[in-house]
Amino acid sequence: MKQLFDHCDHSLYSNGMTFLRQPMVRDIAHIESDVVVLGLPFDLATSGRPGARLGPDAIRRASVHLAWEGKRYPWHFALWDKISLHDAGDFTYPVGDPEYFTAQLELAAEQILHQGKALLGLGGDHFVTLPLLRAHQKIHGKMALVHFDAHTDTYSQGSRYDHGTMFFHAPREGLICPDHSIQLGIRTEFEQSNHGFAVVDAMQANDMDAHTIAEQIKARVGDLPVYLTFDIDCLDPAFAPGTGTPVCGGLSSDKVLKILRALQGINIVGMDVVEVSPSYDQSELTSIAAATIAYELLHLWAIRHK
Repeated sequence: MKQLFDHCDHSLYSNGMTFLRQPMVRDIAHIESDVVVLGLPFDLATSGRPGARLGPDAIRRASVHLAWEGKRYPWHFALWDKISLHDAGDFTYPVGDPEYFTAQLELAAEQILHQGKALLGLGGDHFVTLPLLRAHQKIHGKMALVHFDAHTDTYSQGSRYDHGTMFFHAPREGLICPDHSIQLGIRTEFEQSNHGFAVVDAMQANDMDAHTIAEQIKARVGDLPVYLTFDIDCLDPAFAPGTGTPVCGGLSSDKVLKILRALQGINIVGMDVVEVSPSYDQSELTSIAAATIAYELLHLWAIRHK
C-alpha cells in the first residue's frame, strides 16, 4: 500500500498544493534551504479590481504544469541539482489589518534572509513589495530595482497603503537607488521631468529585441544587488487577463521570458511576482504566466549564486 502513495507524481493535475510540488515547511528556521517561497494573500491596497489575495494559491496550482520537466527548457541545467527550495505557505495576518500585515511581513522576511535563505514572494497586490524591500535592504544594503509593470507605482498622492506608491516611498527610505533602477513595460501616465528611474516603456520594448533590453538592464544595475519585482500586468491582457488593473499594449509572454533569460549574471537577491487576480483569469492564462516567470527567476538566482 505504501508504494501507491510514494509513486513520483508527474501528472499535470494532482497534488498542486505547493509551488512546483516542492516540500512545504512552516518552521523554516530548522531546515536547510537555498530559497523559500512565501505566499502573500493581500489585496487591501488595490485601486482596481480586487482578488489578488487569491493569487498565491492560483500560482501554486498552475505551477503543476511546469513541475514535470526535469530540466526547464531552454536552460542547460536542472534547477533541483543546483538549489533546494521549500514552500513556507502563506503569510497570515488578521483580516483587514494592513498595518499588521506590513510590519509583520517585514519582520518575517528579515528572519528568512538572516538565515542565509533567499525569498521568492507570490502576491498579492504590488504593495507587498514595499515591506519586502525594507527587509532586503537591512541585509543587502541599498539595491537596484528591476521593475516590470504597466505602471511606475511612483505616485505621491496615494494613501498609506496603496499599490501605486511603493516606488515613491522606497527611494526616500533609502531602500533602492533610482540611478541604478529600471522600469519596463510602462504604458500609463507618470511625471517624467523628475522621475529618477530609467524607463523602457511598452512601445519601446515591443519594438526592441530582448537581448538589447537585457543589456540596458545590466548596464543600469551594474554590480549592485538587484531586487526584481514583476507585476503581471506588464504582460498584455491577451496574455494575462487576470489582474486588477489591465492595460492594453503590453509585452508578450515570449518577449518577457527572453528578457529574463538574457539577464543571466545579475546579482539578484530578492524577487516577487504579484497582482494575479484569478477571478478575472481565463483558462489559467495569468496564473500559468506568473508561475512560469517565477520559475525563470529561480533559474536566474541559481545561475548567479550556485
